[in-house]
Amino acid sequence: MTYLAVAIISLLLGSFYNVCIHRIQSGKSIVYPPSHCPSCNHTLGPLDLVPVFSYMILLGKCRYCRERISPRYPIVELLTSISYILMYKTLGLTWSFAAYSVLLGILIITTFIDIEQQIIPNILIVIGLVTGLFFSAISITTGIADALLGFCLGFGSLLIVALLAKLLIRKEGMGGGDIKLFGMVGLFLGLKLGLLTILLSVYIGATYGILTIIYSKIKKKEYNSMIPYGPFISVGALISILYG
Repeated sequence: MTYLAVAIISLLLGSFYNVCIHRIQSGKSIVYPPSHCPSCNHTLGPLDLVPVFSYMILLGKCRYCRERISPRYPIVELLTSISYILMYKTLGLTWSFAAYSVLLGILIITTFIDIEQQIIPNILIVIGLVTGLFFSAISITTGIADALLGFCLGFGSLLIVALLAKLLIRKEGMGGGDIKLFGMVGLFLGLKLGLLTILLSVYIGATYGILTIIYSKIKKKEYNSMIPYGPFISVGALISILYG
């Protein structure tokens, strides 16, 4: 019954995260106006807002204008539910689970905004820094000293990499949003898990890059070297929380 409750609540959270993803990158309020179709602006009813199932029942189209609904909506809801269930399985119904739930929510929203717009909004970083500092101050995620070391590792080391890349190859090696995101994650995870997150994100990013290059060669398409790094940081952080 607890797993079922976590699954249902996380699906609802995933629906809310979709609202945040759409509205934060558009500079709109996340609470007003009520949920509506982005194509025809018709206010959605309760039957249109059931996570995943509404998308399936409506065959991925708006009930009112029949325009296609982005598959991102059910994908975010399912990924949110799966991630929270895995985290509950690892941490149980604890204060650590509650604290990392906040981090996970920020990472999910950040990931999809970064994929769509290649930006990481500062408001999400600020929320993460404030909550990460609070949870470490009361020793829920880690101790305050370890949290600050994790922040310095994530923010400082990546800042050095970015400056060296700018100096040596005259190119941006790491975006400012990614550097700030690493710092925020380090504040939640501390020194060891922060380092693990950096290493995992490099491996995951490199694997994705190699596969993308191979695919581009096979399809004879031009390879785009500008890859959003936020998703790799988020996946690395989740793996660190679950199995670090």
